[in-house]
Amino acid sequence: MYSLLLRRARAMLAAAFVLLAWWPSAQAGIKAYTVTAPDGVSLAVQESGNPAGPPVIFVHGLLGSHLSWQRQLASPALQRYRLITYDLRGHGLSDKPAGLEAYRDGRRWADDLAAVIAASGARRPVLVGWSLGAAVISNYLAAHGDAGIAGALYVGGVIELHPDQIAPHPEVYRDMVSADLKTHLDGQRRFLRLCFHAQPDAPTFERLLANAALAAWDMQRAVPSMSVAARQGLGQARVPLLLIYGAHDALVQAGPSIARATSLNPDIQARLYADAGHAPFLEEPERFNRDLAAFVAAALSR
Repeated sequence: MYSLLLRRARAMLAAAFVLLAWWPSAQAGIKAYTVTAPDGVSLAVQESGNPAGPPVIFVHGLLGSHLSWQRQLASPALQRYRLITYDLRGHGLSDKPAGLEAYRDGRRWADDLAAVIAASGARRPVLVGWSLGAAVISNYLAAHGDAGIAGALYVGGVIELHPDQIAPHPEVYRDMVSADLKTHLDGQRRFLRLCFHAQPDAPTFERLLANAALAAWDMQRAVPSMSVAARQGLGQARVPLLLIYGAHDALVQAGPSIARATSLNPDIQARLYADAGHAPFLEEPERFNRDLAAFVAAALSR
């Protein structure tokens, strides 16, 4: 019995040494820093992949953070790119300014993205925006133009915050901004469930739910009235634009959103993933990563 316990203890000690040896190297490929927006908000930025590769900047959605993109950051097919993520204002590790005015003006979000592009030194990046992140890109295009980017991919993208494009879930959005903590957290959980047609595994969902709890309450109250300059942004863009939606999206109505976007810019391309919901990049990551790699290659070849 004693010898068995001793062997087990030695095995555990060996495993601990392996973990300690692995940990620094696993973290060595991650570069983290902060960028200051024009209004003073500090934004958390992260980089991985090939630092000399073509840059791809990921912009997450409501209640997300850079953790939303784990399936892309871990993809072997995407490691040749310089993968840049950042946490939107009011989310993740970025500042969470008080007051609704810090979030209602879409220009603030556009300037945040411009600040990340400038501070990172990313030359002609491809922008990838999920849900709210797509609206941020539209505001960026409206405010700063498309001369500095190679293209933009919207996934489950919010084109406009109009009732004909956003699926109605008034009880969920009401609960998400409740002053009662239990109601607030339950609303966030229901919102996250609506993000997926194929629900993620339990550890992933729990991580995303804990991440959602970091989001600023004022931001959640303000976002439904955030200005989105789709006509000026999408309508005037001349770089390649690709929209990807899930056929089972329960939050953004794919058909009306695609129709509105293509009415603003007939050159926009769109794809529908038959088995996905609001988060195709998490529900069908291999397909999405292939489509993203192909889009980046095509955008950079222009």
